[in-house]
Amino acid sequence: MNVYHFKKGTEICNYSYSSKILSIRLNRQRLVVCLEESIYIHNIKDMKLLKTIMDTPPNTTGLCALSINHANSYLAYPGSATSGEIALYDGNTLKTACTIPAHDGPLAALAFNSTGSKLASASEKGTVIRVFSIPGGQKLYEFRRGMKRYVNISSLVFSMDSQFLCASSNTETVHIFKLEHLTDSRPEEPPTWSGYMGKMFQAATNYLPAQVSGMMNQDRAFATVRLNISGQRNICALSTIQKLPRLLVTTSDGHLYIYNLDPQDGGECVLIKKHSLLGSGKMEENTENDLRPPLPQSYAATVARQSTVPSTSTMPGYSEDGGALRGEVIPEHEFATGPVCLDDENEFPPIILCRGGQPGKAKRS
Repeated sequence: MNVYHFKKGTEICNYSYSSKILSIRLNRQRLVVCLEESIYIHNIKDMKLLKTIMDTPPNTTGLCALSINHANSYLAYPGSATSGEIALYDGNTLKTACTIPAHDGPLAALAFNSTGSKLASASEKGTVIRVFSIPGGQKLYEFRRGMKRYVNISSLVFSMDSQFLCASSNTETVHIFKLEHLTDSRPEEPPTWSGYMGKMFQAATNYLPAQVSGMMNQDRAFATVRLNISGQRNICALSTIQKLPRLLVTTSDGHLYIYNLDPQDGGECVLIKKHSLLGSGKMEENTENDLRPPLPQSYAATVARQSTVPSTSTMPGYSEDGGALRGEVIPEHEFATGPVCLDDENEFPPIILCRGGQPGKAKRS
C-alpha cells in the first residue's frame, strides 16, 4: 500500500502486509486496511499503526465500512462468516462498540450515513435492507427491495442529509427508500371500500406469524430507476446539483447516468443526462425531461442544508506506540517505530494506491 499526499503529489509512506489487501477505507482521522482475517487501523495524522484486529471471521470480499465523520470514526465489518452479524468498532477509542444481529444470511453490503449515526446493511439475498442507529444498534427502518429473486447488492449509499437511501444490484432496477415514519396523526380517510379493506388487512397482521406480518410491514421503494442494462456492477450516489436532488449511477461499461429525483412524490426517476467516461467525454442531455419547472426554493434550501458535524482539535484513542518504517512488513503483535507526519492537518487527507501483485504488497503506479 502506497500513501500519497493529495495536494503535493508526493509519497508519504508505503506499507506491506502479511496477506492480500482486500479493501481500504479512510476519513480525516483513521485509515483502515482490511485483510481476509485481520484489520489494521492507522492514525491518519502520522500513519502510526494504532490497532490490529486479529482473527476476524473470514472476509473474502474485504467487506467493511468506515464513517466519513471523523468525530464518529465507527468501523463496521462482518462478525460472522455464516450469519448477518455486524461487528461495530469505535476507531477513536479503539474499543468494540456492539454487535448487531442484522440478517439471517451473510452480509453483502454496509454503509454509514454522513454523520455516522446510522448504518445500513444488506445480506447476500439482497431482498431486505435494514437501517440501525449507531452506536446502540437499534433497528430503525426495514425496507424490502424485492421478493421474487435474490440479487447481489453492489451499492448502498445514503444521501448527505440522510433522508434517502439508495440500493443498486446486478439487476436493471435501482431502488431509493425514504427514511421517514408515518405518524398516527394522519387525517381520517373517507369511508371507502378500499380504505375499509386496508384497515382490515392491517389488523389481520396482528394474528399472523411474526415473519409474515413483518414482511407485510416492510416499506417499499419510494422511487426507482430502470437501467437499460442488467448483470453489470454499478455504483450509485445521491447528490445535490444546482440545489436539486439527483441520482448518479456509474456502470462498469463506462457510463455515468444522471437522474432527477422527485423528493415529494418519488416514483420513476427521469433520465436527464448520460456521459461516457471512456469515449469522447461528450454529455448527452435529455432536454425534453430537463425542462420541468424547478422545485420551490424552500425545499432546495432544505436539501442543500449541510449537517453540522462537531469538530474537535484532539480525539481520544491516539497512541504513541506504533508506526512502520518504509517498506517494512508490519508484525502481527509488535509495532515498529518511525512516524511520518503531515505538514498541515487542515490539508486534504492522503490518497491510497493499491494494486494487485504479490499478496499483501501494493506496487507504485
